[in-house]
Amino acid sequence: MSERKNVLLINPPVAKPCEPPAGLARLAGALKDAGHPSRVLDMNLEGMLRLFSGAVPGDDRWSQRAARNLSRNLDALRDERTYRNFDRYKRCVNDVNRLFAFVGGEDTRISLCDYEDRRLSPLRSEDLLEAARHPEDSPFYDHFAERLREELERGDGVAGFSLTYLSQALAAFAMMGFVRNEFPGVKIILGGGLVTSWMSAAAWENGFGGLVDHVVAGPGEGFLLELLGSPPKAGGRSISASYAYDTFPLKDYLSPGMVMPCSTSTGCYYGKCSFCPETAEGTGYLQLAPAEAAAGIAGLAARYRPSLIHIVDNAVSPSVLKGLVNDPPGVPWYGFARVTKELTDRGFCEGLKRSGCVMLKLGVESGDQDVLDGMRKGISVADVSKALKALARAGIGTYVYLLFGTPGEDEEAARKTMDFVVEHHEFIGFVNLAVFNLPHSSPDAAAVEAKPFYGGDLSFYTDFVHPKGWDRRKVRRFIDREFTRHPAIREIVKRQPPYFTSNHAPFFVDAFC
Repeated sequence: MSERKNVLLINPPVAKPCEPPAGLARLAGALKDAGHPSRVLDMNLEGMLRLFSGAVPGDDRWSQRAARNLSRNLDALRDERTYRNFDRYKRCVNDVNRLFAFVGGEDTRISLCDYEDRRLSPLRSEDLLEAARHPEDSPFYDHFAERLREELERGDGVAGFSLTYLSQALAAFAMMGFVRNEFPGVKIILGGGLVTSWMSAAAWENGFGGLVDHVVAGPGEGFLLELLGSPPKAGGRSISASYAYDTFPLKDYLSPGMVMPCSTSTGCYYGKCSFCPETAEGTGYLQLAPAEAAAGIAGLAARYRPSLIHIVDNAVSPSVLKGLVNDPPGVPWYGFARVTKELTDRGFCEGLKRSGCVMLKLGVESGDQDVLDGMRKGISVADVSKALKALARAGIGTYVYLLFGTPGEDEEAARKTMDFVVEHHEFIGFVNLAVFNLPHSSPDAAAVEAKPFYGGDLSFYTDFVHPKGWDRRKVRRFIDREFTRHPAIREIVKRQPPYFTSNHAPFFVDAFC
């Protein structure tokens, strides 16, 4: 018989406060389907709003203006009209973010998308446990202590914390330390994408046993339902198509209308890129049947009537893209996709546009074919060119990811990437520039000389002696002094939404407006 325990699902700070977390929405849906009561506490959104309202600004004009206009700016970021004027939008975002300069202590730095502590590192398990031992040191303490008491005094038996980003780790452990101290009878479960990555490392050892009752890798629905006494689904591993957003504060997120995140798969259907943590982790791939995925998204859209759907798959498979073309959700949507032959076909791209696709995020990485082949990317520069043109001509925005400093790249190859972007600038809406980090478990790691990088037992990456002398310092100088200063590229870079980046980019695509 199922054990009916109340479950509190918690999203800790700090992450972009623009949409509900997809993982918790899926957990809430699975629990609801199984008849288990649950509630969601988005401490990321709540905690940020609380810090904003309690900030005591400095006496400079910018800070005074930011404090004076806080309520107006928050409302503006929830109003679609703001996104019709990029300068006004940037001013609102930067003013809101400015108030973070006046909260927390001297050792903390908070923004709309990040949290850093000079004393503690989320890459060291001992530092995370230190945050749990002293939850009162967290800048979010006053709010989460009040809210967790309020929620857990109702008699919840399980508190589930979902960690997606490193920027959430320190606050999450502070909150778990508080729960363990004040509600020792509550079972604490820790899961999420970041935790899955930790547990996939060969050297992983669970050092959180005195704090956390269960640490869970991968989709947590099956584990949580089994813990609560519900039998697992027949067939073993599966991915849930159920989502519940009802207990999220949907009107409070900083986006113009509800952004509905959902997924059609876990893992990556390609899974061969040498630079990708997914490959190093050996994460398995699970996907909903394309027709089921499209129908599920359409059903959720009809129920919740979002302004935008965010498909959060590592890469939406071609079969699911075809499913969405055949069964459109009826709402604008965007997601991450690999450059495949389908995207080089203008007719297919026009079908995507009719289905509601307003933007695709594309991992292009490099404009040099030898570099792409060296990282086992599985795409050609020629197909990237065709895809960018086909998508742009179909009216779909593109958010292009580029990666510099891989073992196979040198300055000449980086310049080929710059030339490629310049040549295709009219077909690129936004660009994300990153300097390569080498995963410890990457097949490339054995072929280079490793160097100390981010210290800590939970670090995923190592620095290395670049075989072509194209080290991080040279890469950053090239990006800062040459790449981003080219007039054609500078215009693309200037379109980047501050702090919210790709999450708000679809609102500035002509297809959405």
